[in-house]
Parts: sequence; structure tokens; C-alpha cells
Amino acid sequence: MEQEESILDAQAPELHILNATPKTVHWGYFDAGLAPALRVKSGDFVKAQAITHHAGDAPDLMMDESIKCIFASIPEADRNPGVHLMTGPIYVEDAKPGDILEVRYLSMAPRFAYGSNLAAHWGHLYKELGEKERVTIYRIDMSSNQAEAAYAYDFPGKYEIPGKITNCPECDRQKALKGVRVPVRPHLGTAGVAPDVKGRVSTVPPGAHGGNIDNWRIGAGATMYYPVQVDGALFSVGDPHVSQGDGEISGTAIEASLDVMFQIVLRKDFSFPSPLLETPRNWIVHGFDEDLDVAMRNAAVDMVHLLSDHRGLSKDDAYSLMSVSADFTVTQVVDGRQGVHVRIPKTMFALQDEK
Repeated sequence: MEQEESILDAQAPELHILNATPKTVHWGYFDAGLAPALRVKSGDFVKAQAITHHAGDAPDLMMDESIKCIFASIPEADRNPGVHLMTGPIYVEDAKPGDILEVRYLSMAPRFAYGSNLAAHWGHLYKELGEKERVTIYRIDMSSNQAEAAYAYDFPGKYEIPGKITNCPECDRQKALKGVRVPVRPHLGTAGVAPDVKGRVSTVPPGAHGGNIDNWRIGAGATMYYPVQVDGALFSVGDPHVSQGDGEISGTAIEASLDVMFQIVLRKDFSFPSPLLETPRNWIVHGFDEDLDVAMRNAAVDMVHLLSDHRGLSKDDAYSLMSVSADFTVTQVVDGRQGVHVRIPKTMFALQDEK
């Protein structure tokens, strides 16, 4: 979304380092009353560590001493009401409700060469596949930008404690996905601002604040626009992934810790009712609801809003254009509040932008 005028701070932007430590993370929630882990100005850059809550699925491959310290320092009883390990929050100076937080994701690099996928009890086909939970550990080859299964194992019991550490013995490890390679596309499954709600808000359902959107396109080169809900925005990142398909059908992506670089720009020159994604090729609008049909309707309504209020089309023209050129896709069906996203190519507005 182009700025009508430059609103970057006149002062040169700063680069901030936000490492994940017991004092800079919060597990399972957004909270408008949480003390900031970092304060920034519009235009500043942040290099943050996003830690997967699934590191314990293969602790020998996905944990170092600093991650072990985080897991050990946060009691299981304090990992609620959601499941995701979040880094932040980041307080943005002068951010007020009604503003937009523009987050330009610049780079996302895996911290380790391994990630984990869980076929969970909240997965879409849990009953159809025998009501068991299974972990598949993937090896990441960044030189080829691909991942392959290293081994898999059946999870003992039920995966109900966020951050459960499982030391699967060699004898229980099974071969999986022989000869199959998965494209690596690092992204954040969960990121967003604090909702204007008293107390903790679960990281599991997505919403107007962002949260657990689980759209694999929220990676390097993409820009997200989050509607600010509270003073300072209180932006947090977490739930890092290295690959996911639309639907996230088994319950998780390939969950893997990432080092994330992004720039935060405070926007006061436009508004939007839901998390808006811009990629080099597309505008992508999100809709959420427990009912997938309603989620699609919500996405469609907000896309009409984008095309009419921000591209100058009449609502009738926007509706026609969406039917002939917009693609609606299921984002995820496993987070309770399900998601649909609709994307429309930016190239169609090239002649309009030349005027």
C-alpha cells in the first residue's frame, strides 16, 4: 500500500536486536497489559529470534542452551491459553488505535537444520487416520531450498502440553517419505498486535489483530498491515515455520525456529479492518470464522473494501473483478477459527497506477 506521504521518522532508522530469552518471550497469549520487551520508532529495523514451541519434538536437533533455558524457565501452567511461544511485545512510539502497523518482512533464516511436523489430535483427519499422533522430523537443506524427512515416530500419549520435550529413542524412529523433497519457504505462522481485551488472549485463533493466520506467504519479501488495537501496538512474533501447505491439514507446518529481520512503519494515512498482506505479485485479504463459509464471506467483503476504498473501483465493479480474477483459498482448517484468503494480482492495476 503506497504511502500518500512519507511518515518515516526524520531521524535515521535504528537496528534493534531482540533475542528470545525468558524475559523477552510470552507463551500462548497476547496481552495488552504486558510490559514491552523493546521500544522502537516508525522506520526502525528489528532482528528478532522466533522460537518454535515444537523444539522439544527433537531436542537434540532443534534446541540449544538458550532455548533449553526458555523451556525450563516457563512453567507448563503458564503456557496458556494458547500454545505458541512469542517474542516481544514491541512497543511502537506514537501508535494509536485506528492506525496501521506496516511490517516489512526482509529475511527469515532457519536457526537449525531441522524442523518438526505433528499430525495432531486437532488435525483435520485425526479420526480417519486412527486417532493417533505422529511426529515427522524434517532435515532442511538451505543450499537446495528443500527439506526431506529424517525420521518419524508415533507420539506417546496425547500432545496436550505446549513445549512437550520428547526424547524419542533410536529404536522407535521410522523411515518416512523416502525420495520426497519439500520446498522450503520460511514464514511466520503467528504474528500480530495486542487485541484491545483485558488479560490474556489465546494465540491459537487468528483475528483482526493478526495472530495465528498460518499463511505461508508471510515470509521474506512480504509486507503485512496489522490494524493497531492499543497504544504502542505491542507487536509480537512467533510460531515460525519453514514450510506449510494451504490448509495445514495435519495440525502443524514444519515447525522450526527462525531468525527474522523486519522493518516497522507506522501508518496513519489509511485504515483496513483486517490483516492485509502484500506480496510482490498480489494483494491478499484474510477472513476468519468458526464456519468456513462465513470466513470466505468475510474475506470477500474485505476485498470489496480494498478494491473500492483503496483502488477507486465501484463496489459493483469490484464484485465483478473478484469473480473473474480473484482466487479464494483455504488458509487453514485446524485453528478452531478457520481461515480463507483471497488474492488478486497487482499487475491488473498497472494502467491505473500509471495515471
